[in-house]
Amino acid sequence: MRVDEIKNEIEHLAVSEKLILIEDVWDENAKSNQELALSQWQKQELSKRLSIYKNGNMKTKKGAEVHEYLRNKYK
Repeated sequence: MRVDEIKNEIEHLAVSEKLILIEDVWDENAKSNQELALSQWQKQELSKRLSIYKNGNMKTKKGAEVHEYLRNKYK
């Protein structure tokens, strides 16, 4: 089955079925244990962010704050 055919089939699924499919695909990818190839700009961005974090210059939030924000945003 081609990718465009798969996409067409996915459009006909209920949301709950789509979520199960996403979980199955995610689990299947995890089994392969392969690293995703990053482009040069992605590597640079990750390096920059890690440096900012290590220097203590990154503004972070606690997980509970993020969850509350998202729950309120998507009510």
